[in-house]
Amino acid sequence: MYDIVTFGSATKDIFVETGLREKDGYIAYPAGDKIPIKSLRFAAGGVGVNVAVGTSRMGLKTAYMGKLGNDGAADTILDVLKKEKIDFLGKQVKGLTGLGIILDSYEKHRTILTSHGVVDHFKFSEVNKNKLKTEWVFFSSLKDESFKTEEKLIMWLKKKGIKTAFNMDAYVAKKTSAKLKNILKNLTVIIMNKEEAQTLVKKKKIDDLLKGINKLGPEIVVVTDGSKAAYAYDGQEICSVKPHANIKVVETTGAGDAFASGFLSGLVKKNDIKLALKLGIANSESVIQHYGALNKLLRWNEALKKV
Repeated sequence: MYDIVTFGSATKDIFVETGLREKDGYIAYPAGDKIPIKSLRFAAGGVGVNVAVGTSRMGLKTAYMGKLGNDGAADTILDVLKKEKIDFLGKQVKGLTGLGIILDSYEKHRTILTSHGVVDHFKFSEVNKNKLKTEWVFFSSLKDESFKTEEKLIMWLKKKGIKTAFNMDAYVAKKTSAKLKNILKNLTVIIMNKEEAQTLVKKKKIDDLLKGINKLGPEIVVVTDGSKAAYAYDGQEICSVKPHANIKVVETTGAGDAFASGFLSGLVKKNDIKLALKLGIANSESVIQHYGALNKLLRWNEALKKV
């Protein structure tokens, strides 16, 4: 029996630091130039993998369900899952595993070029439901056939009494609420940043966002607002926690995934929304002070010391 199974993207990430400055909100690479690279780093990534590693380090018995190719990128991901004591419940097929290229600016912001690869083509019929012996399933935003699979699987899990969490990105949030109806009304938890939440319900104020999304079905709505605060609403009370001031940001990739894994770990282990928010922020702050999405994900006792 697992505490949580993550269902979502898995990538081999390449971190590229050039030191180029931003201009008007853009990282500009001159056409035709050959640009020297200051540093190059490789790591496993993807929301499904990042959250799996985060929850496993927090002490939850964790498995990852996804689709990988038969290539070197898949080997990198499987090695990380094994090292982090995470069971692989997915499939390996012919094709390419996901790839992420993270372009960092001098100002420590990043643009990500990403391809999910074969994980976006995971059919509902391919999901080994007999292996989903778990208390929770976490979903990240996928596309194409896999988005349809997520919709069917969330409804199936609800009938089985298994709790679900969805970290919904802007791509999915832009769909009409009618297309998301079957997902939203069956979720236990939804996690979004403020911009994504505003895309979904067309509200401006945090209170209106939380209550508006809650009316669509999720039992607990979590909205993050960058360095300002993180909020949660369970249909009765709005909780909020502010991040620490003066955190030195080195690289922001994986911050949202770290928050999600910290929040869910607090919810699963203690069923305490306020503590869960604090753990999510602590985990996120740890990650953004270092390169890579996995390097500084906290363990349970480490996170508790920071809240």
